[in-house]
Amino acid sequence: MKLAAVIVAGGRSSRMGQEKAFAEIGGRHILARIIERLAPQVTLVAINANGPAGRFSGTGCPIVADRPGGVATPLAGLHAALQFAVDRGFDFVLTVPSDTPFLPRDLVMRLAAADSPAAIAASGGQAHYLTGLWAASLLGEAAAALGMAHVPRMQDWVERARAVVVDWPVEPYDPFFNVNTPDDLAEAGRIAAEFQT
Repeated sequence: MKLAAVIVAGGRSSRMGQEKAFAEIGGRHILARIIERLAPQVTLVAINANGPAGRFSGTGCPIVADRPGGVATPLAGLHAALQFAVDRGFDFVLTVPSDTPFLPRDLVMRLAAADSPAAIAASGGQAHYLTGLWAASLLGEAAAALGMAHVPRMQDWVERARAVVVDWPVEPYDPFFNVNTPDDLAEAGRIAAEFQT
């Protein structure tokens, strides 16, 4: 099974005052931490982002933009990831948001073990709709959903795709902790220091 990962960096980061992917934790960008965790689990890591691609030039990752004229929604990022997978001949694509610095090192293994065309992560009773493993064959369904008059929310898409939910423990920390605010960034710094992660 050929696997790619796409980090979805399409959010506006309005609460952070800077692009979340480039916020630093322990002297390293969140984006660098995510790439380091994903790279051993997949064949290729790419980044879904719009706007100037040059800001990601130091990552060495291919940049995948949303389709032109599309709706600004996480589903557009998933569609771009699926299109990338199909274009590059991958069977599955893992998507993760760009603000989750502590992703589990067994993320792909456990999602793939669900043996389903779609599987998403969950922790602490919370589903993480954008953190999922998706069969490339879902591209047509994602494209159709983006073409609807009312584009489905990610949670609605997950339901339509009949995604299996795979749960992770939140001790000693939630591996899907996401950084949305300066306070979150400070907490991420504490987690990184305490657990040397």
